[in-house]
Amino acid sequence: MVKRRNWIKYLFLSILGLFTVESKAFITPAYASKKKVQKHHQAQLLIQRGKKYLDEGRAVEALQNWKEATKIYRQIHYEEGVTGSLINQNLALQALGLNRQACSILLQALNLDRDAKICAIPLEQSDESTTKLLTAAIDQQKLMPLNLLVWHNLGDVLRTIGKLDESKILLEKILSNAKQMSSVETSGIMLSLGNTEQAIYQQARNKYYEIEEPVFKKEIVILIQQEALKSIDMYQQVYNTPEASQVTQLLAQIHQLSLLLDFEKWLIAESSVSNTQLANTLATITQQIQPCVNLVLKNSSTFSQLSAIHSVYTKLNFANSLNQLPDKQLHSLAIDYASSALQTAKITKNERLESYSLGILGKLKAGQSEKYFAEALSLAQSIHAWDISYQWQQELGNLYNKQGKFKEAIKAYSAAINNLSQLRDSLLASNADLQFSFSEKVEPVYRDYMRLLLASPNPNLEQVIQTNERLQIAELENFLKCGKLDLVALNELKNLPSAPAVIHIVDLGSLIEILVQSPDKSLHHHSVDSKPVKEHIENLLKNLQEKKLVNTEESVLLQASQALYSLLIVPIKKYLPLSGTLVFTLDKSFQSLPMALLHDGKDYLFQNYSITATLGSRVRQPKTLSKEQLKVLIAALSKVSPSFNDPNAPKDLKALPGVEQEVADIKKQTTFSTTLLNENFTSPRLEKELSTVEFPIVHLTTHAQFSSDPQRTVILAYEKAINVLKFDRLLRNKTQADADGIELLVLSACQTAKGNKRSTLGIAGVAAQAGARSTLATLWLVDTDSTTQLMSEFYKELRKGIPKAEALRQAQLSLLSNPDYNHPYYWAAFVLVGSWL
Repeated sequence: MVKRRNWIKYLFLSILGLFTVESKAFITPAYASKKKVQKHHQAQLLIQRGKKYLDEGRAVEALQNWKEATKIYRQIHYEEGVTGSLINQNLALQALGLNRQACSILLQALNLDRDAKICAIPLEQSDESTTKLLTAAIDQQKLMPLNLLVWHNLGDVLRTIGKLDESKILLEKILSNAKQMSSVETSGIMLSLGNTEQAIYQQARNKYYEIEEPVFKKEIVILIQQEALKSIDMYQQVYNTPEASQVTQLLAQIHQLSLLLDFEKWLIAESSVSNTQLANTLATITQQIQPCVNLVLKNSSTFSQLSAIHSVYTKLNFANSLNQLPDKQLHSLAIDYASSALQTAKITKNERLESYSLGILGKLKAGQSEKYFAEALSLAQSIHAWDISYQWQQELGNLYNKQGKFKEAIKAYSAAINNLSQLRDSLLASNADLQFSFSEKVEPVYRDYMRLLLASPNPNLEQVIQTNERLQIAELENFLKCGKLDLVALNELKNLPSAPAVIHIVDLGSLIEILVQSPDKSLHHHSVDSKPVKEHIENLLKNLQEKKLVNTEESVLLQASQALYSLLIVPIKKYLPLSGTLVFTLDKSFQSLPMALLHDGKDYLFQNYSITATLGSRVRQPKTLSKEQLKVLIAALSKVSPSFNDPNAPKDLKALPGVEQEVADIKKQTTFSTTLLNENFTSPRLEKELSTVEFPIVHLTTHAQFSSDPQRTVILAYEKAINVLKFDRLLRNKTQADADGIELLVLSACQTAKGNKRSTLGIAGVAAQAGARSTLATLWLVDTDSTTQLMSEFYKELRKGIPKAEALRQAQLSLLSNPDYNHPYYWAAFVLVGSWL
């Protein structure tokens, strides 16, 4: 989703960049020959034509003209012209959404190494190393006004590709330098810095809705306030700067108004839920809104100083802000601004801008919404603008749903989901603008669609299952901030020795939907009131995530697990085989729940079934692990290491006892092994072993933490904690180098951060999606001796050729039959994700 705050993402940049090139790079050198002068004028015409094209929204033509101008300036050795035209190329590339290429062009303008990974997406390069590269490069260059402008543009581009910390540090540094240069006007850099602070605020605000753990959530609440107030203060400084142009001041005011309204909305929701201390902040923010509106209206004549395309974006942004205020007069004014934007868009024949304008008018004119949304959608589709098409499809779906036009709503939602999938597949990995607020903006489309499908007298269960699959995969992609994950749906798997029963548990708000695909491929579903289900899950997870779980009476756990069995399994029991394999696709509310623990009053579920979980019921093609594949890379920590002090590591860690015994037992059960113990278990060494040696099995015995925050989802190597994003890349490198990839990843000694309900979205789920065919992990830190016994039994069963899910079941049964280890604390933490074979 292109956020509304990004509608004018290159508005100020374009004005600044093009103005500088025109006023400085067009000066004809006195010593130039007649031929050089002609070429100079030719380049000048190309620059002017490119500006006209960009103003009209024709970024491709603008880019081509500026490329030609760059060639000419190089031919006549006019360096300022080269730099200026490269700045302009960057603007066109940003307009096309090619932000990483725009970043690379700016590195070229600064004569920096384009292979230095400064422009790499965050997964590929750490913030700290990129920042060091940037600050060192700034310090090494003599800053002149033109290359300062390039650095300024780079700070803005880094923001668009999601490198917010780097953008902030870079802009702060050049702002400090610019203040020492009397010839440079600093308000533009201040505006960009305010925009980056706002982006950090928005990122934190989005994360607030994704994070579940109370301790982590409190930290995010503090960060949201800090960043919002920093951004507001910076915008205020821009407005109070005497040298700032009217255009710069207008942009600061409009950005500030948008932020004030968004921050106020968040403060109202948060203070009403739990935090009464935010009341004073809320009152202060609310008091600033109307004066900010008044300032924009006072400076409204400045809109005429903007180019056509920038005028449209700015007016739409302002109209959207005005629409959020209760004043009817301001609502009418919002319609006037949106209508004016539409007329300008039509004059420039910019269909993308027309679509935006029509869509905003659809939101403003309730009685004519359908007409405006339909026209906006038609225009967006005609130019293949899928990033805005899905927004109007979603709006139409919501509108039809309210009107009771369910067939039309289903069609609109389906189209929106298709466009969302297309966007994520092609653009997300390189464009931070499309890393949307998933829970607020995207997830509801999928869930509303499934509700409508299931409300039908004869619901299309296959379509519901496919939609749920897509939602789960999209959620994981959002968690990883990556593009398309290439996995196979369970109903497309071939050459299986026997078909499992697949159970989808989907949270649709007031109802929990349980959908079953029986081994004979028949589909069934049952609905249950969500309130009792969620109450029992809360109670059970509260106990399971307590440090003193081993001391909790088994009867306390059974009370909730039996109730959940009655609610979730009993209604579908007749569709399940008496024994065999159950594959669960669990919605996020259930992903920290070990399904093996469900109890029918006599037996636990795993006593009759081998169990595995999948994300979106998609896996790599299942394949039995042969005896010849029992080659294992073992990495383990048996003592306290520097990584224990990593800020993202779990608190109060202690050395894991019995690790060396577990390692020794595993080595006995495998045909070949390599062990990285303690100081040898470093991130580089692990990466080297994974990339150079074929290990079908990777076994990690070390502290690890599952969290709803990817930065806090970590595995501890000796020297540092490896977060889930880095870990995902390590595994992807392995699977890209080795066609067979990792057959089995074992993560021993993991734990779930308290309050988290989505453990499967953590390392185990990521491993499965990154190419590990199967992953065995623990949901809490388990007793060392019992874990050693379970792992030994598990590998013994694998050596016999037993499928992984059944091998785990037999290992768990061995603990259940042992009087010392029959409490669920010892055996229920182990979950298998991915292939069960």
